[in-house]
Amino acid sequence: MQLNLKDKIALVTGGARGIGRAIAISLAASGATVIVNYKGNQAAADEVVQAIAANDGQALAIQADISQSTEVERLFKAVLERSGKLDILVNNAGITRDTLLLRMSEEQFGRVIDTNLTGAWRCAKRASGKMLRAKWGRMIFISSVVGLYGGAGQANYAASKAGLVGLARSITREFGGRNITANVVAPGFVATDMTAALGDKRHAEILAAIPAGRFANLDEVAAAVTWLAGDSAGYISGAVIPVDGGLGMGH
Repeated sequence: MQLNLKDKIALVTGGARGIGRAIAISLAASGATVIVNYKGNQAAADEVVQAIAANDGQALAIQADISQSTEVERLFKAVLERSGKLDILVNNAGITRDTLLLRMSEEQFGRVIDTNLTGAWRCAKRASGKMLRAKWGRMIFISSVVGLYGGAGQANYAASKAGLVGLARSITREFGGRNITANVVAPGFVATDMTAALGDKRHAEILAAIPAGRFANLDEVAAAVTWLAGDSAGYISGAVIPVDGGLGMGH
């Protein structure tokens, strides 16, 4: 998807791999300068920056663990020192610690919430000041169909991803009159290395539940995010957009 995001500065958390990588590349292709945040995989983040540069785009990688408040402060200080502003925030970073509720430790629950939900709040809070002063901003939260409908063995992950909906809608209530939008993209099953390892039987069961009859491509999720980041989606806020091939219709 090609949209005019020229002169926009975008931060994508967890931008080194998977959905985050696709979003970073898509935003850059539409003209944004993209900060690729990563937690630990510098080689992957550098590869994203190189892929963007190879297509005449602008990007740089900044390491920070968004589950740590001091690291988020450092991340935003670095972004603002380099760019002076932040127009688009994509809260994509997330982890899983899947296990059944009765076996789930407090540490497993807390770590997932602290990265997926509290980490997104930390970033949104720091981004909001610049966006309010500019009277323009786009916050996009990457949730999941699991956050909307639950998942066995994923109480922590589902709770964190459901929480992003309430966070985005509260931001919409607070900042909607200042040309700042906050929306949620909820992918279903996406074709990645993780889904490729599901096994033939489970793969077939999932496909049978998806009206589209296939998994999403990474670019299809990135296209929804890129559209929400532009001026043409300026009247959409507090929305939850499933990119799931119709999977959620049965719920």
